[in-house]
Amino acid sequence: MPLLRLLPRRAWAALLSQLLRPPCASCAGAVRCQSQVAEAVLTSQLKARQEKPNFIIKIPKGTRDLSPQHMVVREKILDLVISCFKRHGAKVMDTPAFELKEILTEKYGEDSGLMYDLKDQGGELLSLRYDLTVPFARYLAMNKVKKMKRYHVGKVWRRESPTIVQGRYREFCQCDFDIAGQFDPMIPDAECLKIMCEILSGLQLGDFLIKVNDRRIVDGMFAVCGVPESKFRAICSSIDKLDKMAWKDVRHEMVAKKGLAPEVADRIGDYVQCHGGVSLVEQMFQDPRLSQNKQALEGLGDLKLLFEYLTLFGIAEKISFDLSLARGLDYYTGVIYEAVLLQTPTQAGEEPLNVGSVAAGGRYDGLVGMFDPKGHKVPCVGLSIGVERIFYIVEQRMKTKGEKVRTTETQVFVATPQKNFLQERLKLITELWDAGIKAEMLYKNNPKLLTQLHYCESTGIPLVVIIGEQELKEGVIKIRSVASREEVSGSSRNRRDELFLPFPDFVRNMHLLAEKLSSWLIVVELNKHSLQMTTAACEYSLGGQKKDK
Repeated sequence: MPLLRLLPRRAWAALLSQLLRPPCASCAGAVRCQSQVAEAVLTSQLKARQEKPNFIIKIPKGTRDLSPQHMVVREKILDLVISCFKRHGAKVMDTPAFELKEILTEKYGEDSGLMYDLKDQGGELLSLRYDLTVPFARYLAMNKVKKMKRYHVGKVWRRESPTIVQGRYREFCQCDFDIAGQFDPMIPDAECLKIMCEILSGLQLGDFLIKVNDRRIVDGMFAVCGVPESKFRAICSSIDKLDKMAWKDVRHEMVAKKGLAPEVADRIGDYVQCHGGVSLVEQMFQDPRLSQNKQALEGLGDLKLLFEYLTLFGIAEKISFDLSLARGLDYYTGVIYEAVLLQTPTQAGEEPLNVGSVAAGGRYDGLVGMFDPKGHKVPCVGLSIGVERIFYIVEQRMKTKGEKVRTTETQVFVATPQKNFLQERLKLITELWDAGIKAEMLYKNNPKLLTQLHYCESTGIPLVVIIGEQELKEGVIKIRSVASREEVSGSSRNRRDELFLPFPDFVRNMHLLAEKLSSWLIVVELNKHSLQMTTAACEYSLGGQKKDK
């Protein structure tokens, strides 16, 4: 029987035709055999159709679906971020979601093992992009670009353990801003920090602090503490975990797992506990060990200049020189920075949020040269905004406060209280759409008015255009505020919450109405030649011009 299941689908009919052919009188035994075989074949077919695979519908680990409610909040965050990038003169660009694996390897230190590799595609070994920085450097080298200020919003993928409660995913969105080119020291770096402050202040996430350091200071610190040069990157990766782990745990990792001498680890511990402002920079200039290292002195000199520019930008109080900041990515060569939200007393009902850094970046002057055949370098500095972590914070706060968001931007709903008014509604909504007004209607010929109004309330649509037999008879179209639920007669002319609008100008002025009206009921009359909307303070003439009383 197992062989029967292997037959092609088209062979079933021929097989059954042969088996069920009327037999000779002398073949009575064959009849029984044919019947048994036919029954077995049919049973096998039915069983195969009824069997369903044991499959659970779910999304991959470390990913998430974003509902319309989520997307509204997300887009507002992205709009604010992108607006800031544009305000500083950045151009938008994009790169492929996957790159040649050789482009991405040896750029991320110990994190290189977190890349998502794809199957061999016609001889090309590919990986999903780990960040937006390396593809940007590849773009600059490949296209011989020497100067550029760009921003890039896109998804990246990292095969790390997701922590949903901290906004950590395997697939997530990054918003990057970068300045490429040869400029005077620290001016582009200061602007990147200024942008970071503008975005975090605009998002109103609470008080924040931006930690800064310099990879030359980090390497200099390792050198004077006695770390072998071959272990610099490995120890740097451990130091980078200080925002997630206590010093004793980081020390244990460096000594037990990475073979660092205990006394060397203790010397590092003396430095990484230091943090402060420009006064700490001056203090490190006088440090008996660090002041003897050329690399460290160069980094300290740049940080001193950086704080001068930060003071001019008015953001120096938001910046802290922190020797524990290391940034484990291999491509950083100079100033590095990372923004964290400060733990403040939570409001009633709120749980404390610990999401780690919400933005980070730094200088990577050698990355472009890694891709250039002649090794030509293009100095670069940039920042990356952690959208997922910011979104998680905003989402949790909205959930605590019970806030709701509109999932559509519809301004007007076209409704009717009568049956068989589909054509009139279609004509009216067409005029609204053609005029660029966001409008909706129910896809039914005879919808109930209450159903239509409930739909507007549930979706937050502010205005309803009501057209019916009475309105057509009186030559009037009613426009009602959903929030007020008020009804007035179309013949009432003296109310302060009325608006008389000529029908030919109705569509053209709906933009004004949608923006200005909150609880007024408006009556639109045919053959009128003036528009008056009386409020306690002023009148609006046709076209929305304000006239003082």
